[in-house]
Amino acid sequence: MMLTLALRNLWRNRRRTLLTLSAMVVSVSLLILALGVFSGMIQDMLASATEQYRGHLVVSRSGYQDDHNLFATFHLSAELRQQIASDPQIVGLSPRLRAFGLLAHGLNTRPAELLGMAPSQERQVTRLQQLLVSGSYPAEGKSGALVGRGLASRLGVVPGDELVFVTQAADGSIGNDLLQVSGIFATGNSRQDNQLVLVSLPWLQELMVLPGQVHELALALHDPLLAGQAAARLDPLLPQGLDALAWGELLPEMQEAIASYDVTRLIMASILYFATGLGILNTLFMSVMERSREFGILMALGMSPWRIRGLVLLETLLMSVLALAVGLALGLAMTFYMARVGIDLSGTLSPITYAGGTILPRLHAVFVPANLVTPALLLLLVTLLAGWLPANRAAGLQPVTALRED
Repeated sequence: MMLTLALRNLWRNRRRTLLTLSAMVVSVSLLILALGVFSGMIQDMLASATEQYRGHLVVSRSGYQDDHNLFATFHLSAELRQQIASDPQIVGLSPRLRAFGLLAHGLNTRPAELLGMAPSQERQVTRLQQLLVSGSYPAEGKSGALVGRGLASRLGVVPGDELVFVTQAADGSIGNDLLQVSGIFATGNSRQDNQLVLVSLPWLQELMVLPGQVHELALALHDPLLAGQAAARLDPLLPQGLDALAWGELLPEMQEAIASYDVTRLIMASILYFATGLGILNTLFMSVMERSREFGILMALGMSPWRIRGLVLLETLLMSVLALAVGLALGLAMTFYMARVGIDLSGTLSPITYAGGTILPRLHAVFVPANLVTPALLLLLVTLLAGWLPANRAAGLQPVTALRED
């Protein structure tokens, strides 16, 4: 009987109920879409910082990531490599050697960071091969160079041109050699685009007089957010003097930005639902005031105040469940569209570097369970809280007084 009464009461004033339901549906669907787009921005920032340069996890000498000491190298033995690769979270690893020096082409000279790597292994860790604007990815065993777009522009080079690299080798000699530009990449990160050059690891080891040595081992994981746990598992397996550092230790600003996302999500939902809750409160108060005589008759027939209160709360719950079902469906549909198509703003906006990552000029969404659970639970909570005051007013009516109201 309570369910029948609640359903009948909801549709007594169809226009008012539909307006309230529309506000709830719009709130839920837009919040789900906004959170999905915001999650996409966070994902892009993290990917730009870890999947374009650093990796999700890095093994190196203690302190190397702070000062990039030329002599802080280690030998990556087959045994050590196998121990590290045995972790179930690791999907790729790439040994690297880093050098700093001058690149020259014609009359143009620029400082640059050369990252020696094995192309087939680097592809497992970073995705620069997907960001080429011209040329091709360096071939295995060749002395080709993959150059950032900003640096290529300053040097005035295109794929096929030759570069001269000059640096100081580990034995104190002056290392210099020729490089052929194989390709040009663009990440949107000004530091990488203006300074970074990827070259062959054996070529750089020979030039730097560091045979068989590397500065770091970059790792890619199934889930970047579990990098801290993977680092804790790897640390006991490493020889003394080597550390496993998760991206959160290398990029503390990025770690803070992602950690604050849960709080931001709750704040966004609270602000939006506060306005929605006021609308629900107004609707239910109007409904209760219009039905004062009806409540008086029900109490005169023996219905207890708690059942009156429960009837109003049941109406509120039914309205929120209906709005939630429609809102979730609409929000998922819009999120799916933004995930598949998105909105390209590159014509009006440029990439923004923030917290060590890059926010790309495109809007796209990703599916995160919490982006659905949080709006759903908060909507139920807000509607029940909004319904509590009208329910208390209905339960507090005196039958005699209520029966006299028109």
